[in-house]
Amino acid sequence: MGTILDQILAEKRKEVIVLKQEIIDAQETGSKRSFIKRLASGSELAVIAEFKRASPSKGDINTGQNPKDQALFYKKYGADAISVLTDTRFFKGSFADLSAVRETVDLPILCKDFIVDEVQILKAKASGANLILLIAAAMDAERLQELFDFAEGEGLEVLMEVHNEEELEIALKTGVQLIGVNNRNLKTFAVDLSVTEKLAPLIKKAGKFLISESGIKSEDDVRRVIAAGANAILVGEAFMKAENLEGLLKAMKLPLQGAVRQ
Repeated sequence: MGTILDQILAEKRKEVIVLKQEIIDAQETGSKRSFIKRLASGSELAVIAEFKRASPSKGDINTGQNPKDQALFYKKYGADAISVLTDTRFFKGSFADLSAVRETVDLPILCKDFIVDEVQILKAKASGANLILLIAAAMDAERLQELFDFAEGEGLEVLMEVHNEEELEIALKTGVQLIGVNNRNLKTFAVDLSVTEKLAPLIKKAGKFLISESGIKSEDDVRRVIAAGANAILVGEAFMKAENLEGLLKAMKLPLQGAVRQ
C-alpha cells in the first residue's frame, strides 16, 4: 500500500496520462499577480486562504461550499492570496474550482496539487493559477529542478514545500524564493508547528520567504510562527469550518516582528 503520499502520487501519474490527451490553452490571459511582490512589501503577515473541500486525514471538511462565494469572503476579509485544492480523488477538488475562483477575484491564486509533470503546470496556468506548489518529498532533486524551471518559464511563481532539513537543502538549490514548511508530515499526516520553528533559521539565513502551512488554527498559532520568522501562513481547514470567518481571518493578519524579507 505504501504511505498516503505514495498512493496520491500513483494516482497523479494516472491523471497525467489523461491530461496529456487534452488540448490545453495556457496562453497569457491577463496581468500577472505576484505573491512574491506582496511579501517583499508587506509589514504584516500575509495570509493564503485555502479552498479545501476534504482531505485524507480529516475526511469531509466543507464539501458543499461554492468556491466563488468562499473566494469573495476571503478577499473581503483580507486574504492576500487564495489556494485551491485541485486534486479530486483525495481532496474532492477540481480545476473547475480554480477557474471559478479566478473568475471571481483578482488575488494571486495558488494551484495546490501533487504536481509530477509539466502538463499539470500547463493545466494550472490555463485554469488561472499564478503560483503552483511543488513538493520536495514527491520527486528527486533533478525532477524538482526541471519542474521549477518549467513553471518559471511559463511565468508562474513556485511555492516549494518541505518538511525536513534534507528536503530544504534540495529546495534551496533550485533557486526558489518561496519556501513552504508543511507542519503536517505527508507520510503520517501528524501535525507539529515545531517543524516551522526548526527550519525557519535555515530559511531566513538563505534569504527566502517562509510560508508556514498546516495546523494553524488560532491567533496563538499565528504568533508562534511569526516569532519563528514566517512571512506568511497557508490556512485551509480552519477557514472552511469557521463559524466566524471574518473574525478568524482578520485576527491572523498580525504585524511582522522582524521576520526576514528580501
